[in-house]
Amino acid sequence: MAANTDGGVGRRIAYYRSVRRPKLTQQQLADMSCVALGTIRKIERGERGVTEATLEAIAAALGVDSSSLRTDRSPAHTRVRDALPDLSAAIAAYDLPDDGFVRPVQELRTAVSQAVTWRLGAQYSRIARELPDLLTELARAYHGAVASERAEAASLLVSACRSADAVAYKFGARDLSARLIDLMRWAVPESGDPLLTASVAYVRTETFLAARLHAAGLRALQQAVDAVPAPSTSAEAAVAGTLHMRAAVVAGRARDDAAATDHLSEARALADRVREDVYYGTAFGPDSVRIHEVSVAVSLGDDHVGRALDVAREWKPPKDLPAERRSGFYIELARAQLWAGLSDDAFESLKVARHIAPQHTREHRWVREDAATLRRLKRADSESLTNFAEWCAAT
Repeated sequence: MAANTDGGVGRRIAYYRSVRRPKLTQQQLADMSCVALGTIRKIERGERGVTEATLEAIAAALGVDSSSLRTDRSPAHTRVRDALPDLSAAIAAYDLPDDGFVRPVQELRTAVSQAVTWRLGAQYSRIARELPDLLTELARAYHGAVASERAEAASLLVSACRSADAVAYKFGARDLSARLIDLMRWAVPESGDPLLTASVAYVRTETFLAARLHAAGLRALQQAVDAVPAPSTSAEAAVAGTLHMRAAVVAGRARDDAAATDHLSEARALADRVREDVYYGTAFGPDSVRIHEVSVAVSLGDDHVGRALDVAREWKPPKDLPAERRSGFYIELARAQLWAGLSDDAFESLKVARHIAPQHTREHRWVREDAATLRRLKRADSESLTNFAEWCAAT
C-alpha cells in the first residue's frame, strides 16, 4: 500500500536530493536505494505513490529520517515503538509455533541477510515492520526441520533474533531484549557453530551493560574468548577480536584502565590479521577497533578524553563502515568534545551522527543528554540547536 500519494513526498525527495553534498542525480539515488530510475522519476513528479519500504530505502540513501519525507510527518520512532508488541508476540510461542507457510531455505537465508543489512544500517523501522512475521516463520522452520537441516534453521533464527534485539535494545525495551537474547542462547547450541555461539555472547553483554554488572559482563566475555577456537582463520580471528573489543568497552565502563588497555591491545593485534568486514553479524577490523578506542576513552573519562580527541584529529571512519558503527563514533566523539569544552564541535558531531543514522542517533541516551546540556550552555544560540534538542526529545 502506498505511504503517500499527494506529490508532497516527491517534492521533498527532490529537495533533499538537491541539497545533499555532493548533490545526487536521480540515477545515483536510484542506484543507492535499489529503486528503479523510472520509479524515482515518477515519485518526484507526483505521478505515483510510495510504499513504506520504498520510502525508507530512499530515505536511507539520502541520509535522512523517513519522517522527513512523509506528508503526514509521522515519526519513525513512534512506528517502531508501536511495533514492539508484535515482536514480543512473535517470540512468545517460539517453542510451540502454529502451522503455517514456510519458504524454501534459500529464501529464508535472503530474508535474514536483508535483516542483518538493515541492522547494520540502523534501519530500525524496517526491522520492526518485517521481523515479527519472519521470526514466526523461522520458528516454524526450526521445529519442522529434519535433522540434517536443523543446524542451519537454528543459525537463521539466531541471526534474525539479533536483528530484532537491536530494535528492542535501542528503543529501551530491555525486557524484550533479554527475552530475545535468551531465545538466541536457547537456539545456538543446535547450530553446532562455536563462532555463532561467541557472537551470541557478544550480544548478551547488553544485559550486563544495562544492569551495570560490569564484572559479570567481563567474566562472560572471557569465557566466550576461551571457548573460541585458536584463531587460524580470518573468521576465528575476527570473532575473537569482537569479544575483546566489547570487553574493552565493558572494562572502560567499569573504569578498569588496565583491563580496557589489555583487551584493546588484543583486539588490535587480531584486527591486523583480517580485512575490515562484517563477521558473524559484527563489523570488525582496524577501523572498528579504532572506533572502540574512542568509546573506551570516553568510558574511562578524566585524563583519557584527550585520546578520543586525538583519534578524531587523525582519522575519520570511512563511509564503507556500517552506518550504526559510524554514527556511534560521532556520538562518542561529541561527548568527549563536550567534556573538553568544545561545545560547537560537539554539536557538529551530533549532526553528523544524525545524518549518518537518524534512528540510531535519535534513540541514543547520550545524544539526548548531551543535546540537553548543549541547550543549557547555549541558551541564546541558533534555532538549529533547539530544533535538534526537540527532535531527539532532550529535556
